[in-house]
Amino acid sequence: MRSYFKAICICFLSFLDCGIALAQIVDFDREKPYKKVFVETDNFGASYLDVLEESYTKANQDALKFSMLNDLAYYWHTRNLVKAKDFADMGLQLTTESKNALWEGRFQITKGAILLRMEKLDSAEFVLESARSKVLKKDLPLLNTQLGYVYERRGQLDIAADFAMETLELGRKLNDNWAIAMAYSDLSNLFWKQSKFKAGLEYGLRSLETFEERGINDLDYDFTLFVVGNNYLGLKEYDKAMDYFQHAIVIGERYGFYNNLSDIYMLQLELYAYQNDFEKATEAGENALKYAELLSNNYMVMRSWLSMGKLQNMEGKYDLAVESLKKCIAVATIDFGDTFHLSQAYGELGKAFAGNHQYQEAYQAFSEYDSYKSAVFTEQADQHISLLETEFKVAEKESMIVEQQSQLKKQKTIQTLTYILFFLLVLYLILLYKAVSSNAKKNRLLQKQNNEKEFLLKEIHHRVKNNLEIVSSLLSLQAAQMYDPNIAEAMQKSQQRVQSMSMIHQKLYQGKSLEAVEMKDYFINLGNYIIDSFGAKERISVVCLMDELELDIDFAIPIGLIVNELLTNSMKYAFPKDGIGEIIITLRKVDSSLHLKVADNGIGRLTDVGNEDLGFGTQLIELLTKQLDGKMNLKVQNGTAVSFEFQLKKAA
Repeated sequence: MRSYFKAICICFLSFLDCGIALAQIVDFDREKPYKKVFVETDNFGASYLDVLEESYTKANQDALKFSMLNDLAYYWHTRNLVKAKDFADMGLQLTTESKNALWEGRFQITKGAILLRMEKLDSAEFVLESARSKVLKKDLPLLNTQLGYVYERRGQLDIAADFAMETLELGRKLNDNWAIAMAYSDLSNLFWKQSKFKAGLEYGLRSLETFEERGINDLDYDFTLFVVGNNYLGLKEYDKAMDYFQHAIVIGERYGFYNNLSDIYMLQLELYAYQNDFEKATEAGENALKYAELLSNNYMVMRSWLSMGKLQNMEGKYDLAVESLKKCIAVATIDFGDTFHLSQAYGELGKAFAGNHQYQEAYQAFSEYDSYKSAVFTEQADQHISLLETEFKVAEKESMIVEQQSQLKKQKTIQTLTYILFFLLVLYLILLYKAVSSNAKKNRLLQKQNNEKEFLLKEIHHRVKNNLEIVSSLLSLQAAQMYDPNIAEAMQKSQQRVQSMSMIHQKLYQGKSLEAVEMKDYFINLGNYIIDSFGAKERISVVCLMDELELDIDFAIPIGLIVNELLTNSMKYAFPKDGIGEIIITLRKVDSSLHLKVADNGIGRLTDVGNEDLGFGTQLIELLTKQLDGKMNLKVQNGTAVSFEFQLKKAA
């Protein structure tokens, strides 16, 4: 398989320059000090996590520190679950102390992924659901994927499929190829569990194609190779299954994906056993156990010993089978809640004892097997009863259809009366039509007048906007001829204020309402205009963290002028010497008041707002705040944040 050989070549070349690349994972002197694994680099070598553990404490920004620590926790779960959980708990403690809800939610997603692999499914579900309200929309595909795994482990494949479909829809909306590929991968795995191997193979190959467009061999691509191999194994296409297993092993061993490797080797054991190659099957089983123990995953350890015991029974090595199966049962306590695997373990143990002529022990093992098997059958019986109940409801609906058909026959006897009523109704409708027609003419006339008035209002706003743009242009021309920089700057500020009012009128004649302005889109346009006027598009971004909100023009214009002043101040003072940063605008309605906040992550100095020597910009903000019956609060810490509270009543 060409992709298999390609993977080997990539991994070989990666080993050659691994030392150099890993040395460049973290460099706090760079513009982007941290290269995220499987995003900006695929050099997930032996020392990647060590470098990350040593470096994250030195990060001087919370967002950077949390990003590095979260990656440290998430990728340790591919190698050691206990250590991964320790880092996740550390991240949750730090984010709670700093009251950073977004990163707290992201650490909860990571912890949920770890807990479910520890078979703590209820805890994993609780933590993941707690994260939903805290994270961004772009984080939801990963959250849904982990929740889907929780329900898959419980055997609730229909709910797991719902989460996969939700991830697929989100991926398409966000243009996120990883989310799309992961959704296809999960659907492939769910079809495989239902023994629908052709459908599983179709979705699996579609997932691999999408993953390969990203050009990165990551954990989820490796898992999907394993799933595709499983579907080929189910279809008894052993050669193709082996190709995909080998490809997955190359990537898994290159990056240390222990969980994937243990699963792959267990299925490879099964494949070799089908081909009667017991020597290679034994080697695969030993590898499965090795990686399960490295991962500290008792669930995988238990399944590995069970696979080894089955193989040894097939070979007639009953002493070894007894030993392996006893180890399996010692790990697979009732706390796992996995009756199916326990029944399999005792059944295989009974075969091993019987093959070894230890009939009393065999009898006891088969008794345990029967007990657990009965529990399994009871669960299956419950499912069967549910199925019968569903069939009963379907049958009941069919009987209702039959009854309705009989009622239709009876209704034919009253059709004559219906015709009579119909003619009477026609006469009534004729009279009604004349009355409605008269009213319709009046309504059309009123509508025409309303349309004319609406057109005139839009034309007025259009002309006001054009006139304001002329004024803005005149101010710009005049400023260009001023030699005094203070006068030129004042005229430039005036130009920006006029432009902010011009945008309001533009929104009014372009929008659906002539009385209200949608503020989120207005802030975005205003922010882009200010950034462009300062020539800072490549280094400063304006983010509007708010829902769509419409405001009356009497509120929109003064609030627009306030935000214009604050954006201008941030651009001038918060990011000196071509500094890079972000300005965040929020506006929300709370009961009978409006809450406005403009914050930057600059140097924490705002010259024009809050100084004793008040400039025109500060005076304008204070006047507009009083006009709106508002209060202003200034906070300078890790940047500058100015917040306002306005009462929702008619502006003066």
